[in-house]
Amino acid sequence: MTRSLDIVLLGLSLSSSWGNGHATTYRALIKGLRRAGHKVLFLERDVPWYASHRDLPSPDFCELAYYSDIGTMIERHGERLRRADAVIVGSYVPHGVQLIDRLEALEPKRLCFYDIDTPVTLAKLDRADQEYLALRQIPLFDAYFSFSGGEVLTRLEQRYGARRAIALYCSVDESRYVRTGESHRWDFGYLGTYSPDRQPTLERLLLEPARRLPSMRFVVAGPQYPAEIEWPANVERIEHLPPADHASFYSRQRFTLNVTRGDMIAAGWSPSVRLFEAAACGAPIVSDFWQGLDELLPDGKALFIARAPEDVVALLTEVPDSDRLAVAAAARKLVMSSHTGAARAGELVRALSDLPAKPAFDRISA
Repeated sequence: MTRSLDIVLLGLSLSSSWGNGHATTYRALIKGLRRAGHKVLFLERDVPWYASHRDLPSPDFCELAYYSDIGTMIERHGERLRRADAVIVGSYVPHGVQLIDRLEALEPKRLCFYDIDTPVTLAKLDRADQEYLALRQIPLFDAYFSFSGGEVLTRLEQRYGARRAIALYCSVDESRYVRTGESHRWDFGYLGTYSPDRQPTLERLLLEPARRLPSMRFVVAGPQYPAEIEWPANVERIEHLPPADHASFYSRQRFTLNVTRGDMIAAGWSPSVRLFEAAACGAPIVSDFWQGLDELLPDGKALFIARAPEDVVALLTEVPDSDRLAVAAAARKLVMSSHTGAARAGELVRALSDLPAKPAFDRISA
């Protein structure tokens, strides 16, 4: 499949990165598709919490359309959905179960799912939580693209009935995530929305080291942190950092922290988009551990794995700048060769080319 593809993506949000990591993932992937000559329509549910925090309301690399209800959206875009080369629904889309049923009824050429939260999704299904995907719907998809790789793909096919489970990791927008050359402002930092299952790790690997190293400067950027958290005096708080400021943020840290959600640690092979973005900016990464991480970014060669406050304190006080910069350079080389939006777009197009297309009919069945 070498011709230009017409792809329709229905995702959580493209326009707003507020409180979610989906937006930057979609932006990198779609930019990669656009540069390769493919056409994308992104359909986003118009919800107030993103409408009031839009940092990319009118992208120049794809069509972006908002909808308020599924029925009206189907009426307006049904023909495009039915005739597109692929229709891809993302995880956490509002009213996702209803949306998937309506899309499946249109009989698009290829209907796929892109799960940017695979371990969370499977944990939810295991407890009969069908917030955005029903268990019965998994076999409907021609392909189930997964944020997680490794043995999760086997589970998706053998336990959950996916026809084809294919790893499609997050990726970095290589045109925006670059080293800025700015002077360091912080010794150690973290960028991420508050999550209850990440907070203990943040406490252990950043806040406790900050207490032990009062002369050093720390920073935590991201929304939704509870007011009752007691931040050490040397930890700066940034409520929301738009993607346009991410490169500067990472470039001004001596080290940056990657923290992984519990479900993703349990599943393994679930690299956060923040991991790739930090590496692209040349920030030396300190990360918690999960299966598969060492094969993506080898410990001590492309990042530093920390398990306790003592590990972080030792890194901040003992690692020579030459070693710190060598590790950061190795991570950047790996990410720029294998984990950019362009690389991921190529993987998606190759995967879609292996999927047989259902024939398009002349009449829409709504």
